[in-house]
Amino acid sequence: MATYAIGDIQGCYTSFIQLIEKIGFNPSRDRLWLVGDLINRGPDSLAALRWAKQHENSLTLVLGNHDLHALAVAEGYVEAHRHDTLSALLDAPDASELLAWLRGRPLAHAEDDYLMVHAGVLPQWSGTRTLALAGEVEAALRGPDYRNFLVHMYGNHPDHWQDELHGRGRLRVITNALTRLRVCTLDGVMDFRFKGEVKDIPTGLVPWFDLPDRQSSDSTLIFGHWSALGLVVRERLIALDTGCLWNGQLTAMRLEDRRLFQVPCAAADAINKIWHA
Repeated sequence: MATYAIGDIQGCYTSFIQLIEKIGFNPSRDRLWLVGDLINRGPDSLAALRWAKQHENSLTLVLGNHDLHALAVAEGYVEAHRHDTLSALLDAPDASELLAWLRGRPLAHAEDDYLMVHAGVLPQWSGTRTLALAGEVEAALRGPDYRNFLVHMYGNHPDHWQDELHGRGRLRVITNALTRLRVCTLDGVMDFRFKGEVKDIPTGLVPWFDLPDRQSSDSTLIFGHWSALGLVVRERLIALDTGCLWNGQLTAMRLEDRRLFQVPCAAADAINKIWHA
């Protein structure tokens, strides 16, 4: 039995199939951990989501910002972006079933000393607190009033954590941290404008994982979301978004021995932009 954590797929289904063939994935004995953004921007979100649902007993998927965006678009609360590739999924006869399954996925997953999220964790949150806060959003998404959450999900404020936050603002901060965070101030104020490489981070901002006294530092964090960051492997940190969508690679790590497996972006999946690590 092996557990493989895989970076952002984003509808790059051909590359994904090539990767799981390379690692010899066997759904009867192995498990996949998917770091979120399973769908959107790549050419075959429908196939990727169908595959994940079909193999749900062999995988854990945490939700990313593109997955949540697809849910909001499907409900008609926001317009699809110019570069979204969700039409085939939204028009599929099994769209409602697939999206309901997606809506039931977690925003954080912990096992042994690993903690997996899509984007980031705010400095005040321990691993245990992260799971609890993720659970608040999961309850909203899975509950009968989930549309009320989706319609109010978007926005950059509040931009930092306060224990006394409640209601929509509280859920938005949790969602933004777990699915959109890359950099923040030393005080944990989130900045969502910067998406580039570490060397270009503006003065006053730092990668969320480099904040001093981060309360989740006793967990090994697995995340994706930041393609310009690329592959980062530290003792307590594993970043796996290697920009497959941008002509980069799709990356898997076998957690038992930290062996890396990669495939280049399949020609069928690449979009018209060159990605640089």
